[in-house]
Amino acid sequence: MDYGAAGRQGRLVTGGTSGIGRASQEFVDLGDDALEEVGRVDLVFDVIGGDIAERSAGLIRAGGTLVTVVGPTEIRPAGGLAVDFVVESDRAQLNEIVQRVRDGRLRTNIGNVATLDDAVAALNPAERRNGKTIIHVRP
Repeated sequence: MDYGAAGRQGRLVTGGTSGIGRASQEFVDLGDDALEEVGRVDLVFDVIGGDIAERSAGLIRAGGTLVTVVGPTEIRPAGGLAVDFVVESDRAQLNEIVQRVRDGRLRTNIGNVATLDDAVAALNPAERRNGKTIIHVRP
């Protein structure tokens, strides 16, 4: 998600997670902070679902939107819109992505590659790292 673009448009970006990933302007640690203290928001991009999605929907201003990627939801923000965002890729789309990577139009941002044995430590670093962590499953 491009938090910088939202900030450049005058939007306050609040992120919430139960781990490291603090790229937003304001951060809510869902393990320690009260989600309801965030205040009213225009958009929630939900990747967790369940109770967190339901509580987040209650924070959305009238006219705002709840976007969820965890599947169809019955949760609807009062006076707002709920969108189920589902991506179904096909062979042609995947081939296009591969071609874009190969010719440099699409770049990855890999920060760390770890084995499955080291996955817990790699996904819970002591300091902030740039890039995504890749877990190599097969030797």
